[in-house]
Amino acid sequence: MSIVWYFDFISPFAWLQWPKIKELAQSQPVTLRPILFAGVLDRVGQKGPAEIPAKREFSYRHVLWRARQAGQPLRFPPTHPFNPLAALRLCIAAGNDVRAADAIFDWIWGQGQAGDSIDALKPVAAQLGIADPAAAIADPTVKAQLKANFDAAIAEDVFGVPTLSIDGHLFWGGDAHDFALAYLRDPAMWDEAEMHRVATLPIGAARI
Repeated sequence: MSIVWYFDFISPFAWLQWPKIKELAQSQPVTLRPILFAGVLDRVGQKGPAEIPAKREFSYRHVLWRARQAGQPLRFPPTHPFNPLAALRLCIAAGNDVRAADAIFDWIWGQGQAGDSIDALKPVAAQLGIADPAAAIADPTVKAQLKANFDAAIAEDVFGVPTLSIDGHLFWGGDAHDFALAYLRDPAMWDEAEMHRVATLPIGAARI
């Protein structure tokens, strides 16, 4: 099966799912695809959770509670939302593998450090063996790969992060992880009659 994980370091929900993705990657080949969440929101015409004041406050409290329930460290960076472009490019420049993503996630969400500039990320870059991080993230091939990741996400109709894509079937959010694992165990569930029926329900009313 083709398993792809679309994520952005800006998302605390991606950090919550990250341990499960690492575990999955130990038994299945998982392609990591960092993407710019803001670009996805622009494409689908939607506001992010942090752009709606009441939803922002609730989401922050909710992810903190979920992390505590899971026994997972979580400390918010100095500001949020922040510009994650440098972090996304650094991940790609460092090999776009579990080690690179893990180091960046831990820096931002495990330690609560800033991830909004390459200067802020210099300690992580050094940890990943990148001597000139500014040059690394300015590399045209790195920029092109990030764009290609975004184009792939849009082609798959990704509408949020984190999202697991399994053979083109999208499982959005960490709370859908068990659903994704169930599909991995039994792909035929996707073809059940009721699964088809709910996916093709007529729309009874729509906002204009």
